Amino acid sequence: MEFVADLHLHSKYSRAVSQNMVLPEMARWAIKKGINLLTTSDFTHPLWFREIKNQLDEAGEGVYKMRDEKLEMRNDVRFILTTEIASIYKQGDKLRRIHNLVFSPGIETAEKINKALLARGCNLSSDGRPIIGLSSKNLLELLLNIDKKIILIPCHAWTPHFGVFGSASGFDSIKESFEDLSNYIYGIETGISSDPWMNWQIPELENRSILSFSDAHSLPKMGREATVFKIDKTLDTLTYDDVGKAIVSQMKMKDEKWKMKNDARIAYTIEFYPEEGKYHYTGHRNCKVIKSPQQIKRDGNICPVCSRRLTEGVMYRVQQVARSSKFKIQNSKLNENGVFWIEDPEGIHPPFVKLVPLNEIIAESMEATVQSEKVKIKFDEMCLDFGSELNILLKTPLSDISLKFGEKVAQGVEKVRRGDIFIDPGYDGEYGKVKIWQEKVANNVKIVNSEAQLGLKF
Repeated sequence: MEFVADLHLHSKYSRAVSQNMVLPEMARWAIKKGINLLTTSDFTHPLWFREIKNQLDEAGEGVYKMRDEKLEMRNDVRFILTTEIASIYKQGDKLRRIHNLVFSPGIETAEKINKALLARGCNLSSDGRPIIGLSSKNLLELLLNIDKKIILIPCHAWTPHFGVFGSASGFDSIKESFEDLSNYIYGIETGISSDPWMNWQIPELENRSILSFSDAHSLPKMGREATVFKIDKTLDTLTYDDVGKAIVSQMKMKDEKWKMKNDARIAYTIEFYPEEGKYHYTGHRNCKVIKSPQQIKRDGNICPVCSRRLTEGVMYRVQQVARSSKFKIQNSKLNENGVFWIEDPEGIHPPFVKLVPLNEIIAESMEATVQSEKVKIKFDEMCLDFGSELNILLKTPLSDISLKFGEKVAQGVEKVRRGDIFIDPGYDGEYGKVKIWQEKVANNVKIVNSEAQLGLKF
């Protein structure tokens, strides 16, 4: 069975997060989105952890479901425990600010993690994403001493200020960050400003999983990125170990005998267009300066307005860390539904697809804002009629969409499926702006079957 998983979210107890991010609403929106495996998120926060224990029952070893009395809908969403932890520390005469995603095998282990962090003086009550003074390596060491089944994944790995590869406070390698414990890092999270293709260029990620999750701070943002696991289990028999096995599986993908008997793996990932991410290009938001990697190489990274160093974008940073590119996208194709899939020509990593959220498509088709009531109503109606947002974006016949909701929105879905869109790239904390029908935007990158990436040189 395929499990659509979003394992990086935040609760109402994290800063700058909607107060609607509570477990029953998260489960309701997961159904609307087409997600069947969610994170509880923020299990280190004492008040939120109490809600987790009061509202969830174990459905399988390390996998939980909402108590029936908490729901007014079908109960086919499962949860596992993960939390984001921010480490701020000094290493190698440089201040490091690294965020990591921690997977717990169950509630009992999560309690041990919380107690161990408290014993080391960590303040867990101030934020759902706690800030601690332990290094990434020391955090991993603490976790492995509690339970070897705990998994740590560097999250939004390329974000300039908080990613393990980030230009402002990160490292040039996982080995540099985690030292002798680096073999326990089984994967990384791409973050919305990078996609798997960009990460395939990094040698030490060849045998690690490339995971994608939404890092959502509000309900509508859930599922904007997701990882789809292929596991020979049903929803009722799924366990934490199955998910862990799928994540670790990339370490063994070159073993043909192992691949033949493997019953848990990553099938594919669902990606935000990285150009739409907040840190894809280099620039200064306040100075309204934005530069592509080619412009940085030509002109340097000093802001022409304020004369300070620009915030280096993910695309430029990837080129700094990457090997010389050995390949272009050549195994990619449209499937029978007109969806453009990108495949690893070396056959090492699973494929991925890039999508624009349905509410953005609806909004542009109606010449309205994403927050407008008429867009929200149409979004709900479409998800109800066709099963879920992901079903609409990936599978629903365009003729059905056109018949029920009009030719314009069907055309928008078609253009997104094949990548025929325009994006004003994001930079320095500013989201990129997608245009599906408008052919000119200020610093536009024309995306047609990933031509922007096809033309990129390392």
